[in-house]
Parts: sequence; structure tokens; C-alpha cells
Amino acid sequence: VQLQASGGGLVQAGGSLRLSCVVSGSTFSSYVLAWFRQAPGKEREFVAGVARRGGNTYYADSVKGRFTITRDNAKNTVNLQMNSLKAEDTAYYYCAADRSIIYSEYTNAGSYDHWGQGTQVTVSS
Repeated sequence: VQLQASGGGLVQAGGSLRLSCVVSGSTFSSYVLAWFRQAPGKEREFVAGVARRGGNTYYADSVKGRFTITRDNAKNTVNLQMNSLKAEDTAYYYCAADRSIIYSEYTNAGSYDHWGQGTQVTVSS
């Protein structure tokens, strides 16, 4: 499985960006998908996740109401729509996938076997 993220960039506070991640390989619908982010000097943190086959979605408290994660099982893609961006959202964003992860592990970066290369998001204040 290979993941290819895109869509990062520079945006002013209050603006929007849409990240996309294409997942190659078969059985896309059997993977739990997530976005994590890592700012300089900080640990990688969970941002949002979506269950297999487009089920439930999960968000970090810091992004609830502003970010939306969606998956398109026909296009093998997971997207992250980011609205009302803040300077503290500045980070490198990574998409992740795993087939065997269980609910209690969704927010744990160490539980995901497959990662994309990341894309930089910079929000200017």
C-alpha cells in the first residue's frame, strides 16, 4: 500500500485548504484512514479519522467543527477539508492507513502501518 498526499500550502488565518491522499492497492474500503500532523519540536498528533467503508468519523477536539474528513471508496481517496484555519494549525500533515486497527487505537500514530510522505500547511496570522 502506498499513500500520496497533496494539497498543502500557505493560507491566511480564517482561510481554507483541502488535503487529499490517494491510496494505491486493493481493498481500500477495508482500511481505517486518518490524518495526523506534526509541528516543529512537537510530537505527531491525531487530527481526524474515518472508519472502514465510510462509517463513523473522529476528530481531535482542536479541529472539531472546522475540519471534515471524507473518504471516496470509488477513487481510493481520503480528503481533509480544513476551514477557519488558525496559525496553530501550521504543521506537516500526514495521511495514514491501517487494516487491523481497532477503535481504541485510532488516535495513536504508532498503530498505523502505512503513511504518506506528508504535505506542509502554513497558516499566517
